[in-house]
Amino acid sequence: MYKDSYHIIGVMSGTSLDGIDLCYASYKFDEKWEYKIINTLTYNYSNKWKNRLLNSISLNKQDLKSLDLDYTDLLSSYIKKFINEFNIIELDAVSSHGHTVFHQPKNKFTYQIGNLPELTKKLGFKVICDFRVQDVEFGGQGAPLVPIGDKLLFPDYTYCLNLGGFSNISFKDDNEISAFDICPVNVVLNHYSRAIGHDFDLDGSIASNGKIIPNLLDELNSLEYYKISKPKSLGLEWVIKEIFNVIDHHNLSAPDILRTYCEHIAIQIQNALDNNISNVLITGGGAKNKYLIQLIKNKIQNPIVIPNTTLIDFKEALIFGFLGLLRSRDENNCLGSVTGAKRDHSSGKIYQ
Repeated sequence: MYKDSYHIIGVMSGTSLDGIDLCYASYKFDEKWEYKIINTLTYNYSNKWKNRLLNSISLNKQDLKSLDLDYTDLLSSYIKKFINEFNIIELDAVSSHGHTVFHQPKNKFTYQIGNLPELTKKLGFKVICDFRVQDVEFGGQGAPLVPIGDKLLFPDYTYCLNLGGFSNISFKDDNEISAFDICPVNVVLNHYSRAIGHDFDLDGSIASNGKIIPNLLDELNSLEYYKISKPKSLGLEWVIKEIFNVIDHHNLSAPDILRTYCEHIAIQIQNALDNNISNVLITGGGAKNKYLIQLIKNKIQNPIVIPNTTLIDFKEALIFGFLGLLRSRDENNCLGSVTGAKRDHSSGKIYQ
C-alpha cells in the first residue's frame, strides 16, 4: 500500500546550460494530485563546466565515461549543498533528469550523464533517474517527459508550453494528452548571444534591434522536421546539423540572426496551437524574454498565462520530482500517446 504524501527533490539540467535547477516539493494525493513548492535554487555552471558540456557531444567513449563520473560528482555536491542550506530532513527521494548529451531516438539511442549509481552512494538517499532510456527501447521518442505532470498537476490549462533549450508543448483533449517538441529556443538564442559576449539576450533586447532576413526565415521554416507529424522530439545534434549550418551560411550580424530566429520561434508556436479560447501556460527561461513573448502574443489569439517566477524557472524540476514519485509507486509516468512508445509505462531507474 503506497502512502498519499511525499517530499522529493527534483533535479533538472536543460540544454540551454542555465545551470542545475533543484526543487524541493511536497506532493499529496486526495482524489487528485496537488503539489507545494517548498524550496528552490539554481546552481549556475562555471565557464569550465559550460565548455565541457558544450563539447560533450564530440567526446570519445572513454572521455564521455569520465565526464559522466565528474558530472555525477558535481550533481551530488550541489544536491548535498541544497539539502544542507535548507536543512531538509523529510525526504523520500531525489529524482534527477541528468544532462542530455545524445538524443537519437530514431537510432534507439539516448544518453544523459549524471544518472550513475554513485549518486545514491554519495547522497545516502534513494535516487530515481534515467527516465528516457526505457521509452526509447519501447519505440518512443523518450521525450517530452513532462506531459504526465501537466496532466495531473496542471489540469486547469489546455496547453502547457515550455520555452527552454527547446520549446515543447502538451495539450489536453478530453482525457487524452498529446505533446511534442516544437523547435529549438534558448539553445539557439544563447549560442548567438554568447558569440557577442552575452550569456543570453536579456528581455530580447538584442533581437529587438535586428531585422528579419526573409531568406533565412524561409529556410528555417522549411526544415523537414516541421513537416513531420507527432510524436517527435529534438536533440542538440539536430540543432548543430540543421539550424547552425543554415544560419551560419548567411554570415549575418547577431541582432539580425536573433530577430529572425525569434520570428521563426513565434511562427512555429503559432503553427503548433489551435487559435481558440483555450488558455496557454508558458514556463521556462524563454517566458522571461519579453520581446519573444510579445511576438508570440501577436500571432496567437489564445489567452496566455505567465505564472510567478518560481514556477517559470522550476516547473520542469517540480515535474521531474513527480516523475520519480510515480516511478516509486510503479505508476505510469511515460505516455505512449506522447512519445510514440508501444505502451504507457513506468520509466526510470531506482537506486536504493
